[in-house]
Amino acid sequence: MVTILGNVKAEDDYTHPLGPEENFNESVYFNFFDRTQRLGGFIRMGNRANEGHAEMTVIVYNPDGSALFNYKRPQISSNNGWDAGGLKVDVLVPGERIRTTYEGSVVFLADPREMREPSVAFKENPHKRLKLDLVHSGAGPIYGHVAEPGTVGAQNDFARAHYEQHMHVSGTIQIDDGPVITLDGNGLRDHSWGPRYWQSTPSYRWITANYGDEIGMVLSIVGGRIGGVFHEGPDRLFRITDATIDERYEDGTNYHTGFTATVTLEDGRKRTVEGEVKGFIPLRNRRAGQFTHIGEGMTEYTLDGTLKGYGLSEFLDQVE
Repeated sequence: MVTILGNVKAEDDYTHPLGPEENFNESVYFNFFDRTQRLGGFIRMGNRANEGHAEMTVIVYNPDGSALFNYKRPQISSNNGWDAGGLKVDVLVPGERIRTTYEGSVVFLADPREMREPSVAFKENPHKRLKLDLVHSGAGPIYGHVAEPGTVGAQNDFARAHYEQHMHVSGTIQIDDGPVITLDGNGLRDHSWGPRYWQSTPSYRWITANYGDEIGMVLSIVGGRIGGVFHEGPDRLFRITDATIDERYEDGTNYHTGFTATVTLEDGRKRTVEGEVKGFIPLRNRRAGQFTHIGEGMTEYTLDGTLKGYGLSEFLDQVE
């Protein structure tokens, strides 16, 4: 039985009643990294049924720095599950095991930075067929919150209800008619619901890392607010109470290449995390003339100078 911290329930793994807000969004996100094969990526599905579409993202980072990518806005009319654009999410055991599958087209990007101009990147690069079939099993506790009506949290336009969990991930990946690649590694899952605009926060740094089944980390800095956790084993969780982060970028760009973070845990321990981006793709979101940059980096981490791990570093900024 997976430990659940906060007021989240196992049955929250299913979709929730569609809210009245035009921008009501219910999204699930899963990242995955196989350290042996140096292969990883993430999938995300956000249902925006009141706007008539979902937001679907699939990315696989290859060991050589290339990537397979697709983003779609498939039409939907309800919030009765995540099944659109070739991507499907099935709850096998609430709170414990989730299956994600994708079968469809992806663009092959020898240089993922070409996605800074999406229409050009999709037109000028080859397309391939991707089959992805993964099972995500809980390796750490579920932690998060569901804002109660009438509270300050209920006014949040970014994540009124939100929880995360470190996972063990296994399954297969196949590209075109090539060999079926068996994947075995770790990742993190994220589930949120409520109104959401990507433009409702000035910036955030969302850093996820897994060091096998036993240790995982999330560091979040949202508009200057510091949060996050370390999990140690299936049911021990230590909140991050303070953090400093020294970021590194490619010259003349907002593309992050790495960072050094020093975090303080609630039990007083200090831990140092060195992140080096191994695969990077720049994504963006536009609404009402506002441009949001979202840099996605597959990242190798070194914890306290010794322990190696993998995960994703996601840097969001509003761009003038």
